[in-house]
Amino acid sequence: MSEELVAFFKALADANRLKIVGLLAQRPYSVEQLAAILHLRPSTVSHHLSRLSDVGLVSAKVDSYYNIYQLEEETLQKTRLMFSQDDLAAVVKDVDLDAYDRKVVEDFSLPDGRLKTIPSQRKKLEAVLRYVIQTFEPSVLYSEVQVNEMLAGFHEDTATLRRELIGYGLMDREAGGGAYWRIESE
Repeated sequence: MSEELVAFFKALADANRLKIVGLLAQRPYSVEQLAAILHLRPSTVSHHLSRLSDVGLVSAKVDSYYNIYQLEEETLQKTRLMFSQDDLAAVVKDVDLDAYDRKVVEDFSLPDGRLKTIPSQRKKLEAVLRYVIQTFEPSVLYSEVQVNEMLAGFHEDTATLRRELIGYGLMDREAGGGAYWRIESE
């Protein structure tokens, strides 16, 4: 599936080929007609048509001495279907979505797992917080003392870590701070 998408977009990755598709969407044309309209040499238009034909976007039929090219609407429809949520998800199935978080945690951690500093940049802070929250079990209530003890294993500023975990919606607490818990991720 992903090779098809790459080939399709490579075929369209040229302004003249896009213009050819646009023209053929209106009506069929010969190479000579397209060359005159686009101010290109016929050999250049033939090359572009060949690339579009390779991915099934255009086809030719013989009419007298000319090949008449037309847009393949069915291919366009199939391409639209390739953009379904499931198909797009399948394209990235082998991508490591946690690589950024691991890199940030590695950059901000000492060899023993403690944080050198708490990141000030939002995206990096989020990555570190996603790492820290893994220490807490879902559906378990923790006292503030327990939370502070666990957070002290990461950084001495437990108040900032606790506040940020709550602020980023990774942890919640009862009013007055009696009990804390990890919020289940969706």
